[in-house]
Amino acid sequence: MTDPEAPLILRESTPAGITTLTLNQPERRNSLSMAMLESLSVALEELAGDDETRVVVLAAKGNVFCAGHDLREIREQLDQKAALQELFRLCSKVMQQIIQLPQPVIARAAGVATAAGCQLIASCDLAVASDSARFATPGVNIGLFCSTPMVALSRNVSRKHAMEMLLTGEMISAQRAEEMGLVNRVVSGENLDQTIHEMASTIAAKSSHTLRIGKEAFYRQLEMGLTDAYEYTSEVMVANLEAADAQEGICAFLEKRAPGWQDR
Repeated sequence: MTDPEAPLILRESTPAGITTLTLNQPERRNSLSMAMLESLSVALEELAGDDETRVVVLAAKGNVFCAGHDLREIREQLDQKAALQELFRLCSKVMQQIIQLPQPVIARAAGVATAAGCQLIASCDLAVASDSARFATPGVNIGLFCSTPMVALSRNVSRKHAMEMLLTGEMISAQRAEEMGLVNRVVSGENLDQTIHEMASTIAAKSSHTLRIGKEAFYRQLEMGLTDAYEYTSEVMVANLEAADAQEGICAFLEKRAPGWQDR
């Protein structure tokens, strides 16, 4: 049993600039209660202003990554429309905070991720899953369509795959999730942390300024038409070239040496 006084979100950072946020309520299947969402929102807000953190890993304690919203909490609020609206407003805010975070976010997908838990995985920039992980958007099974998880899911996998998950509510394997594009890689449980460490270390070695520019541009251009996307990203490229790290990187490449990033 988890200590009731223990924080809902654990934070651990390495000298290399990799910060891990861990959902820490395994006895509640790490469900996204108001308290959990509030804690996660605060942690993400703090990270957004943390220049020492270059990559974020989102993990969870226990055998369930996240079971989605706390249905017991929701049942108690069925006659409180304002409370329910606030719950989904906050959840939507957290998912957008992940996307808007300057640092890349890697989901450590071990165990089961369902409904808003699957949404959490889909909202991360990258995801590495253990071969025993499973995913579902099962709201349809209890008469509550996974409408908000659908937003992140449909922006990660094809429409047909998203609708299959949403309409059937069936659990899919990690291997199937990789085929769909919901996760980047599937590895054995014993290799999960090493794989994530290697991926995070590779990214952390890049210019954080360049990563920030690229991540923001990626998500902004996705919502644009083709012509607007090219116009916007062309402007981003020109602005990027004015940065010290881009100029250093080009010189280092041409001079066949390792770049010395200034993160600006």
